[in-house]
Amino acid sequence: KITRDEKHNGVAVSTKEVDTAAQLVAGFSGTLDPDEALRIRKKIDKHILPMMCTANVVIRVQFMDKTTLGSSAVLGIETATHLTVNQYVPLGTVFYLSYLLFEYPQNLALQRLPVGKWMSANIFVWAIALSCHAACKNFTGLLIVRFILGMCEGSITAGFLIVSAMFYTRKEQTLRVGYWFLMNGTAQIISGLLAFGSLHIYTSGFEPWQWLVIFRFMVITGLITLILAISYWFLFPDSPTTAWFLTPDERVRAVQRIKENQTGVENKHFKKEQFIEAIRDPKTWLFAAFSLLDNVPNSLTNQQSLIVASLGFTYLQTTLLAMIPGVVEILTIYSGVKLAARFKNGRAYVGAIYFVPALVGIALVNLLPWSNTAGLLAGQFMTGVCTTGFVLALSWLGNVTAGHTKRVVTNAIMLSAYCIGNAVGPLMWKAQYKPRNHIPWAVIAACYCVCPMILLAIRVLLDRENRRRESEPSGEVEELYIEKVTEDGKRIEVKVDKEFMDLTDRQNRDFRYVL
Repeated sequence: KITRDEKHNGVAVSTKEVDTAAQLVAGFSGTLDPDEALRIRKKIDKHILPMMCTANVVIRVQFMDKTTLGSSAVLGIETATHLTVNQYVPLGTVFYLSYLLFEYPQNLALQRLPVGKWMSANIFVWAIALSCHAACKNFTGLLIVRFILGMCEGSITAGFLIVSAMFYTRKEQTLRVGYWFLMNGTAQIISGLLAFGSLHIYTSGFEPWQWLVIFRFMVITGLITLILAISYWFLFPDSPTTAWFLTPDERVRAVQRIKENQTGVENKHFKKEQFIEAIRDPKTWLFAAFSLLDNVPNSLTNQQSLIVASLGFTYLQTTLLAMIPGVVEILTIYSGVKLAARFKNGRAYVGAIYFVPALVGIALVNLLPWSNTAGLLAGQFMTGVCTTGFVLALSWLGNVTAGHTKRVVTNAIMLSAYCIGNAVGPLMWKAQYKPRNHIPWAVIAACYCVCPMILLAIRVLLDRENRRRESEPSGEVEELYIEKVTEDGKRIEVKVDKEFMDLTDRQNRDFRYVL
């Protein structure tokens, strides 16, 4: 509750209302030296970024999990488990249906529980579920383990987005989200290499696809993911206010460093009014619409190996070619986030431009003759360029959303839309459309035409709101205070900056949307 305090003519605020960093920085005065800010940022990068990137290569081999099914299809999983075409498609869908079902509970858990600890538990369960693929003998078994995988994946991207917003400025978030997301491409390359090696293993009683999963689990997901889960429990920070690698003084400065975001760090209390605001905010649903439409084409992840094989390539050649989309993803995301960070307020423009090569690729796939194998391959691989748009949208959403509960809700909505797109996408790949698959490609083209328009519409909406706020008269600035206990046990009231009041982007009229 907020009450008037006559002693200092300010507003006394309950600690439940403010950001968790408020007590840490309350009473802090002065500006942060740029060199000191840079030193702290480098220290944060050193301890956080490698762990997020490693998780994306190993456990968040959530991407490798998706390609596991595609690679396994090439290696014989359909025959060995007696799968029909109509059963293979739902295996790609159930993963995202589970992701959708647990996305909001996962985000609530990330708000209420220590982020690092919760992610550690999900990483551990994920490793066990992936290993169980090799024991599956039928459709039901595969359906169950992929349901568990989807449940666990819901915590990773959401957790990384929350942590990125806690530790980095808005410009830095664009780059960092790109860095850890492009590790999906590295995971895809590793997946291709493992699939290639699995084809050279012949053991009585084991199919090549089973070796792919067993080898991956025993050598990578078994050992490294277990180490990763333990590492996250002890080493991955829950917040800059408690980060083990920062001294008490550095924690204060780390929080002050992101003051310009006007989004604070976190608040462990669920605020109903912020939930309602998130639901009523038009930009929430524009980002969700973009996420849904941009991820309907993501069904190519499971289909790509099958499409390449249908062009006449051998199993060995197909597994090697499956690494090329990973290289494309790395190069395009890296270049895209660099451009977005370099050009002020250019996120929407950069994201929209990266859809152009994808549309050209779709045209090649559909218009070139079936005999032009090289052109068809190039066209298919060009469709991966537009991944950059989704990465920029993820970081952009965090940049333009303030209030911890609101941020959690908007993340959940966008990632839920991501799940719906990925769940619906596989349903369009029907046997009657093979081998050219013109209908699925037409749907993908339609999605890639609408997505850049949505990004530009978001930019127009936010730019208009910025202009409206610039024209508003400056209101009286109230001083805000919270109670703080000193080392000697004395209770004092100290001033808190508005930036750490856990206000939403609508409540804080000084908040300006980055474009």
